[in-house]
Amino acid sequence: MREWVEVRRGAYHDSVTLMRVSRSLSERPEVAAAMVAMGTALNREIVEGMGFEVPAGAGPDDLVVAVRAADAAGGGLDAAREALDGLLRDASRPPAGTGLLGAAVPPRTTGSAAARAEATVALLSVPGPHVFPEAMDALDAGLNVMIFSDNVPLDQEIALKEAAARRGLIVMGPDCGTAVIGGAGLGFANAVRPGPVGIVAASGTGAQQLMCLLDTAGVGVGHVLGVGGRDLSPEVSGRSALSALAALDDDPGTELIVLVSKPPAPQVADLIREAARRLDTPVVFALPAAGEDDITQAAEKALRALGRPVPRWPRWPAARRPVPAGGRAVRGLFAGGTLRDEAEMIARGVLGWDLETRGHRFTDFGDDAYTRGRAHPMIDPTLRLEAVRAEAADPAAGVLLLDVVLGHGAEPDPAASLAPAIAGAVQDRPDLAVAVSLCGTTADPQDRDRQAAALCEAGADVFASNAEATRHALATVEGASG
Repeated sequence: MREWVEVRRGAYHDSVTLMRVSRSLSERPEVAAAMVAMGTALNREIVEGMGFEVPAGAGPDDLVVAVRAADAAGGGLDAAREALDGLLRDASRPPAGTGLLGAAVPPRTTGSAAARAEATVALLSVPGPHVFPEAMDALDAGLNVMIFSDNVPLDQEIALKEAAARRGLIVMGPDCGTAVIGGAGLGFANAVRPGPVGIVAASGTGAQQLMCLLDTAGVGVGHVLGVGGRDLSPEVSGRSALSALAALDDDPGTELIVLVSKPPAPQVADLIREAARRLDTPVVFALPAAGEDDITQAAEKALRALGRPVPRWPRWPAARRPVPAGGRAVRGLFAGGTLRDEAEMIARGVLGWDLETRGHRFTDFGDDAYTRGRAHPMIDPTLRLEAVRAEAADPAAGVLLLDVVLGHGAEPDPAASLAPAIAGAVQDRPDLAVAVSLCGTTADPQDRDRQAAALCEAGADVFASNAEATRHALATVEGASG
């Protein structure tokens, strides 16, 4: 079996692009294994763990290509090389009509790019350890900053947010995957109508669930200001959340603010609540913690505050009914960390706090432990599909609870791979139930209703509300009707 390993000096591409390229190469019939990544220490370790020998001197600014042919003669390597070059060319091609990126002399720094464009926000997606000078450059140029990158040192995050506050700006992130600015989605964002709600989000998928529920109810969103998952930690102490709340309070188009978060530090939650009480704009909270509203309840509270009716949230029943699975366990397999947290919190409230001893498990496949060297499960579902098959083979599992998150940046057709996996699982296990929370809108590129139909046909009960999907799963294993 032949291999091709190459280092391309100074050929930078962002990590999401390279993960997509690696996946496309790996799916080719002539390729047994492939990874295309920047030559960071972590990526070199992963490539070497795949059995490749990385040439000495490859650094974080260099592109490392490692491909293993599927046949012993290695005849497919030339085809793989040609395919790789085409994928990288497509990734590097400026979009049509982008005068700035298509300029004869492209800008060399964030500050010089800002000088050429009438911009208010810089979106940064570079390796986390190297993002600090770029973010400071953007702040010095008067730009708010969205940092998509993760693995940014905590002290640098604090320093950036303090620098932004001194300039009257906001740092969204690090690890900010979702934002909407004036109706324009950044990162993983759904296609929602504009409207009077502003969202402050220390959770990407939590923000997506919230904006999709509001859109389903006919209420739009003007801005979603992501602040990063660590912002409500004791160390960061809500620095960006406080700035975002103030900014939305000053926005004449924002009639209501919703703050959605991963589990916050209690003292920081108290700090944020006190700041919210001083605002002119009412604030609703969605926090996955005991005694707090779940995201669906927060959406309903927001609708009532705006004088809008609360709809019956869409659900699509499965095309088959399983044999009752009373007494068995719920196995939650999630792509969204906050949706996982919400499901677990609801389960603890219904079943008690000893979930694990009773066999219930809730896994976030977007956690760093699962994304090491591979794309987020909203892009690459491979690991979760393997988990679906493994959990279905466990007779103690009564319900598989999954989320599917649609929108820009997500997998173009998640049902194409998930529906066959569900169909195979329920065919082998007539007593197995499957519940899916489908986070999306009818305007999303994947088409929410088409995705729902495919998943229902495969044997899943599908819900627009993650909280309702969770309660249905719990009722099923408890032997009650959902």
